[in-house]
Amino acid sequence: MKLWVEVLDLVFPPKCPFCQSILEEPRAPLCQDCQRKLPWLTGRAGERRVDLTGGCISPLAYRDQVPEAVRRLKFSRVRAYGGPFGALVAQCVRDRWSWMPEVITWAPLSRRRMRERGFDQAELIARAVGKELSLPVEPTLAKTRHTDPQAEQKEAAERRRNAMNAYQLRPGAQVAGKRLLLVDDVVTSGATLSECAQILLQAGAKEVRCATLAQARGD
Repeated sequence: MKLWVEVLDLVFPPKCPFCQSILEEPRAPLCQDCQRKLPWLTGRAGERRVDLTGGCISPLAYRDQVPEAVRRLKFSRVRAYGGPFGALVAQCVRDRWSWMPEVITWAPLSRRRMRERGFDQAELIARAVGKELSLPVEPTLAKTRHTDPQAEQKEAAERRRNAMNAYQLRPGAQVAGKRLLLVDDVVTSGATLSECAQILLQAGAKEVRCATLAQARGD
């Protein structure tokens, strides 16, 4: 298996998800230049208050090269970006919290969006986080109605209305008494994460914390 991976790296050398330059170290999540230049969030800047949760952390601000990298994952279907994005989120969790979840889950897409895209980018990132942290990743939520993208909602109140009653507990999901890490690609106001957390807490989850690759504008 290792030999096959090395052959693939030679034929299709991994690229940095942010600048698309060929990586000198194929297993690295990004190139050294982007490591220096990306809009990293340090200290309190990397923390976002999200109602009903223990907060949301993110390694990056949603600006410079970050939005285009996220768009390539979502709309150009570059699924390979889920791995490096998840590695960055996992490192953020290690660096910022002594707390560790028991289960990792994600804020899911609607069925319509899944049909259009063919995959859920939050799930790809969540599964990569689980792999990095050696923790189970489980689908716990379902999106029951299609909503407009949160980034298109200009006001915080509009984002809350857009996310309200859009999710439900997935049949068979076992969350009672568990500490959960809820993963998404980008947090804006936190309305989606808060709505998802409410469902999980109502189902008996002990605690919900959130982590995303990037933070966009706040309230």
